[in-house]
Amino acid sequence: MSLEVGSPMIISNDKFRSVEHRVVAQSSRPRVSIACFPNNLASTRMFGLIKELLSDDSPALYRETLVKDYVEHYYSIGLGPKKAINDFRL
Repeated sequence: MSLEVGSPMIISNDKFRSVEHRVVAQSSRPRVSIACFPNNLASTRMFGLIKELLSDDSPALYRETLVKDYVEHYYSIGLGPKKAINDFRL
């Protein structure tokens, strides 16, 4: 289990949407992937929106949280229809 499902959405204020990661690689073409996996439970870093993306027309959609708290919550809800990111939405 990884955090790719919600973390880009929180960081980008929904400018970059996440999907379940599925790949069908073609050997004749290059493939580029960018992943974001905050998973250090000892971290005291805040996890939240890139401040430069805020404006009057684009207010914050998610609250900041400690990486540790996001990771713990993500794993606590388990697999299923509920998404951890929804609990961080303002």
